[in-house]
Amino acid sequence: MTTRRFLQLDVFAPRPGTGNPLAVVLDADGLDDAAMQAIARWTRLPETTFISAPTVPGTSYRIRMFAPQKEVPFAGHPSVGSAHAVLEAGLAAPLDGQLIQDGIAGQLPLRISEHGGVRTIAIRTPRAAVAEVVGADDPRLQPAISGWPLDGLPPVLMDGGRRWWLVEVADEASLRTLAPDWDAIATLAESTGAMGVFAYARSEGAAYQLVVRAFVGNGRRFEDAASGAANAVLAAWLDERNALPGNSKRYTASQGREVGHDALLELHIDADGEVWSGGQVQTVIRGTIDW
Repeated sequence: MTTRRFLQLDVFAPRPGTGNPLAVVLDADGLDDAAMQAIARWTRLPETTFISAPTVPGTSYRIRMFAPQKEVPFAGHPSVGSAHAVLEAGLAAPLDGQLIQDGIAGQLPLRISEHGGVRTIAIRTPRAAVAEVVGADDPRLQPAISGWPLDGLPPVLMDGGRRWWLVEVADEASLRTLAPDWDAIATLAESTGAMGVFAYARSEGAAYQLVVRAFVGNGRRFEDAASGAANAVLAAWLDERNALPGNSKRYTASQGREVGHDALLELHIDADGEVWSGGQVQTVIRGTIDW
């Protein structure tokens, strides 16, 4: 066994306990795929990441991401959280305000900003594209959203590495009280190669402009506490339809209250049309793991 530095983090969290948990193994050199999968299964967290020395010139570190069941090519909250862990451990320093992570999804930049002693990390997500725009009465989609009060943009299937059905609900109160039909969502997800349904609504609140809920039906059935990638896919769709909240290319989304969390995600579309997804990260546990 080798002793390796180990962290547990709370991602997209303005304070501990509000975001999406993540485990990070900082000294992953020497671990094979089977060992990384075993550790991820043991932590039983949504994802566990493994950080090793960079092998591509110009990158800050190498990353692998594992859910308890399988390796994940890309996800937002593990990327943002891992950058926080790398900075805290002194494994890399930002260059021109950015780190570059190297993983299965390629070399992706993370922007590091700090205001009033609060650090925010955002990743430039892989480009998303519209796969299919449908009506609410589409026979594949309708059973999963039956009885939902809809408004605004039509439902759409978006592909951003992972595929999501995006559905706009009439208002925040209606969205927060939805009771998902898990069997119908699973059937939809599995038949269309999607993760599930990402429902959203506009908000009049000062702290956030959108409220979102992510119903995952492909494989495990659960509601995600905070998804950087799914929120980025939604931002790309809203930008394409000129339907972003407010008058700027920035907004904040609230996610996770319905499952006992209270995450805040910051979305930004830059001048090149790239979507950045980020937020604050809290370190909850610092220690070592023997494996």
